[in-house]
Amino acid sequence: MRHVAIVGSGPAGYYTAETLQKAEDIAVDVIDRLPVPYGLIRTGVAPDHQSIKAVSRRYEGTALTDNVRFVGHVSIGTDVTIDELVELYDAVILATGAPNDRPLDIPGADLPGVIGSAAFVGWYNGHPDFADLNPPLGAAGVAVIGNGNVALDVARILAKTPGEFAGSDIVSHAREQLAESAVRHIHILGRRGPHQIAMTPKELGELGHLERASPRVDPADLPPEGDDALLEPGMRKSVTHLRSFAANPVAKPVTIDFDFFAMPVAIEGDDRVQRIIVERTMLDAELRSHGTGETYAIDAGLVISCIGYQTPPIPGVPYEHGRGRFANDEGRILPGLYCVGWARRGPSGTIGTNKPDGIRVAEMVIEDIGRGAGKAGRPGLDALLADRGVTPVTFRDWRKIEEAEVKAALDGNPREKFTSVEAMLAAIGR
Repeated sequence: MRHVAIVGSGPAGYYTAETLQKAEDIAVDVIDRLPVPYGLIRTGVAPDHQSIKAVSRRYEGTALTDNVRFVGHVSIGTDVTIDELVELYDAVILATGAPNDRPLDIPGADLPGVIGSAAFVGWYNGHPDFADLNPPLGAAGVAVIGNGNVALDVARILAKTPGEFAGSDIVSHAREQLAESAVRHIHILGRRGPHQIAMTPKELGELGHLERASPRVDPADLPPEGDDALLEPGMRKSVTHLRSFAANPVAKPVTIDFDFFAMPVAIEGDDRVQRIIVERTMLDAELRSHGTGETYAIDAGLVISCIGYQTPPIPGVPYEHGRGRFANDEGRILPGLYCVGWARRGPSGTIGTNKPDGIRVAEMVIEDIGRGAGKAGRPGLDALLADRGVTPVTFRDWRKIEEAEVKAALDGNPREKFTSVEAMLAAIGR
């Protein structure tokens, strides 16, 4: 029997496991520090995008096969090290994703009220690390930095009415705080223009159907309409939405302003965020943004940075700090050690992008390990964890947690997610 360990139970991890489990005589252990699987699907995808979260049922099909096992509530570095896993398994694949925010490197970024999108998204999605975030929602203005889908998700969640969350799995603490929110003016800041956004048509289109919020675009920021013909079809649809927002402004209590050619240069306030200073930009021939020297201020009691993510380093594992990922050659890090998904290529692409990535890395591993080296694998890990007093959470345990969350659901929502590890463990009697 050949043994493979996958560290991380998100999309990249399970797509890789899906390919591996089809091979003969391979036992796969999917290890996660949380007692619940699916990573980004559970705590990263917007709670009102339930159709996207449904992909977890595919991962469940893989997890229920005889040769794939979920090993939850096991922390790398404390319960077991990477070096120990490499000794135990024929291959170890890091599928840890990119859960950390890229730092916002401007003056004032350390003021209370400046939050990274990983933290804010984790807060409304019930991630145990961020359940106690308590974002300041008492001021009218919010600045959201970034021109990707995460920025759109953040703006949409901030703008929705309580009724618009029906059928979502937003956690109760976030739903209650958002219901009392004083936020009325949301600014989405991007250094470049409408033709350089990383926003997809579906997410942009949703902003045009919010009950109490209206998206606004300054017509002066839009390039000549004829230039849209040079865009690929998806981008062209996105820009069409922006043109519609510019041409048909609607008066509603909450505004979502797209500030294009706007580069944050400082955040100011007395002991907390009160405003963000923005410099207007222009693009050069290579479409790079440059400051013009002209600045303006936006009143904001909350600044949410959606400028990208990075993979946290692991001691002893080669790392590319400039790219925020593990140093690798097409997925190979060191003998017996691999990476996949965002941990391999950096935070790019969609959930589906991880499928071909997982297939390629899995096939590479199968070729590299050959018939296997007779390593201890799964029994060896069990013995090591037992010796350290660590009892992993199994997939059967996870199903009990899921059932308890569904039973606790309110207002027609699919579940009420537990927001602490203690509550998750209590659901399985620990």
